[in-house]
Amino acid sequence: MKTILVPTDFSDVAYNAATYAIEMANAIGAERLVLYHAYELVVPIPDVPTSVPMVNADDLRIASLEGLDKMKKDLEALGSGKINILTRADNTLLAATINEVCKNEEADIIVMGITGGSKLEEILVGSNTIDVAKQTTTPVLIIPEDAKFKSINKVVFACDLKKVVDTTPVDLLKKFMDAFHAELHVLNIDHDSKHFTADTPFESLMLDTLLAGYNPVYHFIDNANVVQGIISFSEGIQADLIITMPKKHGLFESIFKRSSTSKLAFKTHIPLLTIHE
Repeated sequence: MKTILVPTDFSDVAYNAATYAIEMANAIGAERLVLYHAYELVVPIPDVPTSVPMVNADDLRIASLEGLDKMKKDLEALGSGKINILTRADNTLLAATINEVCKNEEADIIVMGITGGSKLEEILVGSNTIDVAKQTTTPVLIIPEDAKFKSINKVVFACDLKKVVDTTPVDLLKKFMDAFHAELHVLNIDHDSKHFTADTPFESLMLDTLLAGYNPVYHFIDNANVVQGIISFSEGIQADLIITMPKKHGLFESIFKRSSTSKLAFKTHIPLLTIHE
C-alpha cells in the first residue's frame, strides 16, 4: 500500500484516526498520506428564511486549509520522515465525491474515525464514515474512538460463505494480508444452521483454495445476532482487525442498517476494514 487517504472534520475522533493512520503507514511502509477535508458551503434559497449564518466561500476554504496544515504538522512529528503528508480541501459533499478523490489521489485505503457514544454522536460523527463505507469502492478502515495502533497480528475475516469465487475481492484481501503478515481467522456466523446449505462445504473449500498460502483457520459460530457474534469472537481471540465484505442485502446491510439496535462499527473497539466485492 502506497497511499492512505484520511478524511477529517478536525474532531478528536478524526485526530485519533489520523494518528492511527500515520502509525500504520510507518509500520507497513506507505509512501503518502493525504489529509482531506470536504466542506460544504451553505447556499441560501431565495425567499426561504434561515437561521444558518452565511459564510464566505473563501473564508471557509482558508479555515479548512489552516486546519489541515495544523493537523499535518502534528502528524509529521509522529511520522518516520519517509512519509509524504499532503493536504487537500474541496467544497463538496464527502460521500458524493469520495470515489473521484480516491481515483485522483490513487488511494489504496481510506482511514476514518467513528464514535461509539450517544445516538446524537453516532448521527453527527458516524454518518459520514458509514456513508463513505457504503458508497466507495476503495477499502475503508474504520477506527473506533479509543483504538490505538498496534501490530496487527490477528485478523478476523467475517464471511457468509456464499458465492465466494464471484464475491470475494481476493487480490485486495491478499494485499492487506501481505502488508500485515498476520494470522487469518475466517469466521462464519449462523444460528440453528439456517444458512447452512448443500453448497456451504463446497464454498468453504473454494475459499480455502483462494486463500492458499495464507493458512486460514476456520471458525463456525452459532449466534442469533451476527454483529454480537463477530464482536464476541474477535474480542475472545484478541483480534487486531476485523474485515468484512460489503454485500447488497447481505452482512454489510445488517451491520450498518441505521435502525439496527447493534451496529458493528459503533459497538466494536477493534478497527474494522470494509473491502467491497
